[in-house]
Amino acid sequence: MLKHRMIKFILSRMVAPILYLVAFGWGLGRSINTGSGSYLDFLVPGILALNSMNIAFNSLSPLHGERVYHKSIEEYFTAPINPLSFVIGKILAAILRGMISSAIIIVLAYLFGANFMITPLFLLVLILNCAIFAEIGFYAAMTIDSYEDMGRFNTYILMPMSFLCGTFFSPDKLPKLFYYFIHALPLTHTSLLLREIGRGAPPELLSVLVLLLYTAVCFWLCARVTKKAQQ
Repeated sequence: MLKHRMIKFILSRMVAPILYLVAFGWGLGRSINTGSGSYLDFLVPGILALNSMNIAFNSLSPLHGERVYHKSIEEYFTAPINPLSFVIGKILAAILRGMISSAIIIVLAYLFGANFMITPLFLLVLILNCAIFAEIGFYAAMTIDSYEDMGRFNTYILMPMSFLCGTFFSPDKLPKLFYYFIHALPLTHTSLLLREIGRGAPPELLSVLVLLLYTAVCFWLCARVTKKAQQ
């Protein structure tokens, strides 16, 4: 299905990154001194973290409609497939969309003059971030009972993370109470890791462990809620 809509998918995913790069990278960024490199170099890893979160999560939003409104999810459960296969398939599809969108941003960032390194670990962190928010999107779609509540989830959970988790500025500048809370969230560690790896610095092992823990726990929740829905 994605293959038949690839051009539209790519074009639609270019709009927001271009606006971020122009407004923050070229516009506001020219007056900001990060102390190490340009603000554009600081900004791109945050945009990658933010974008992969949104794409991966929203890729699972249609599952909510299949379960609540169309009632078509029961067809999956009557098929002779393992529940884990259903979960893994949905999550992998969301990861693919998130990585395609991330690749678009990387190309655009280089065209805008950003300077950062792409390594296997850099890509692994992006994949983990996509996996975490795909799993969160899957769990939300399988547990939330109304379209309005899905919208509220975006408003109360994803939107604050989008602005506070190190995407546009360092969370070190936040008050201590917010600082510790923000560092308990996965998007913060994704932004920090992408920034460290992108500039050639050694990655923070604690942040890698946090992402792996989130991935494992969220996958367990997805498998649990799927088995429960089959009963």
